[in-house]
Amino acid sequence: MYAVSNLLISVAKILDVLLSLYLWVVIIRALLSWVNPDPYNPIVRFLYKITEPVFALVRRWFPWTAMGGIDFAPMIIMLGIFFIQSFVVQTLIRFAYNLAR
Repeated sequence: MYAVSNLLISVAKILDVLLSLYLWVVIIRALLSWVNPDPYNPIVRFLYKITEPVFALVRRWFPWTAMGGIDFAPMIIMLGIFFIQSFVVQTLIRFAYNLAR
């Protein structure tokens, strides 16, 4: 059972790191929307490529997110990431610790 417990803890920690990295990508993308970046810049294209599918999904589920010229999709995504980090990741870690007992 210790191997399964350690595997679950490792998966939870990797998920936590990946979610934190994606959170920073979303923040950078939101900050870039305030300025007019060069759309041909490879970094800008990469940021748009990895965030736009999630942004489009949020905009489709919540059509009110683009009201008045302000896009609330990044805020909803950030709240979703915080929820997943505080609920799913922590639940996996606690389950793994209880499994090891």
